[in-house]
Amino acid sequence: MEQLIAFTSNHPLLSGAWGGIVLLLIYTTIKIQLSPVKKISTQELTFLMNKEEGIVVDIRGEKEFKAGHILDAQHLSSEKANKNDFASLEKYKDKPIIVVCAAGLTAVKVANSLYKAGFTKTSLLKGGMNSWVSGGLPVSK
Repeated sequence: MEQLIAFTSNHPLLSGAWGGIVLLLIYTTIKIQLSPVKKISTQELTFLMNKEEGIVVDIRGEKEFKAGHILDAQHLSSEKANKNDFASLEKYKDKPIIVVCAAGLTAVKVANSLYKAGFTKTSLLKGGMNSWVSGGLPVSK
């Protein structure tokens, strides 16, 4: 314990940076846990599609979507997603919506926008299409 105190007093900038990183990790973890939009696995996505008539919304570019997408996925262009234009999805408002991007990073913003627009059963695929393809699951072209 004495060494920790000595290190902290000798290196205040480095200690402050470590403290900031720890606080950011705690904040991010809590934010993810409390978020109404949940990250789901490929198995959970398959369950939602088969048992609860879930709809997959692919937000990747048109070229990537045509190269390969999850069966029966709906394409939502980035222009529409950025403008919160979800008119094409209105008929699916009562069904589970799973947002998919390439790696699972850009889908968070769109999923949160969908939730705010009244799509209360919104989720996103952990790892995006990369996890779907690496799991050897079927892709439609």
